Amino acid sequence: MVVEKYNPKWVEQFQTLKEFLEKNVTEYISIEHVGSTSIPGTNAKPIIDIDVVVEDAAQFLKLKDELTKIGYIHEGDRGIPGREAFDHEKVPVSIDHHLYVCVKDNAELLRHLKFRDKLRANPELVDEYNKIKEEILAKVGSNNRADYVQMKEEEYKWFFEKVLSQK
Repeated sequence: MVVEKYNPKWVEQFQTLKEFLEKNVTEYISIEHVGSTSIPGTNAKPIIDIDVVVEDAAQFLKLKDELTKIGYIHEGDRGIPGREAFDHEKVPVSIDHHLYVCVKDNAELLRHLKFRDKLRANPELVDEYNKIKEEILAKVGSNNRADYVQMKEEEYKWFFEKVLSQK
C-alpha cells in the first residue's frame, strides 16, 4: 500500500472512467468521484473511488446488468447496506479503481459526498488529514493496509466526526 502526494492525474483518471461508464451504462443519476483522490492536495492511495448513484433498488438491478456486460463483477455490499461493490478486474480500462453503486439517500454515499465537499472547501482540513495519514503510516508501516484502515477508522474517528459535524 502506497500513499502518494496528491496528483492531479487522479482527476483525469476519474474523467476517463466516468466517460467509459457514461458510454456503456444508462441506469444512474450521477457518477461521483469520492475518496482522497477527489480532494485536491490530499495524499492518497492511487486508487480512484467512484460512487455511482441510483434512484432505487429497481434501477440498481438494471445498472448491475449493464455493469456486468462491460466486465464488472458484483461483490455484494461488503457489510455496508445500500452500497454495492464491484470488482473491475475484467473491465477494459487499466485504471485502478473502486466502484460502488449507492441508492441516492444511502447514508454512506451522503457521508462520502459531505466529507469530500468539506475538505475541498477547507485547505486546513486537508493539511490536518495529511498529517493524520503520515502519523498512521509512521505507526503501522507502509505495507500494512489492514492496520492503516483500522487505525484511521478507530483512533482517528474523531477527525471524520469533526468534518462531518460542520455546517
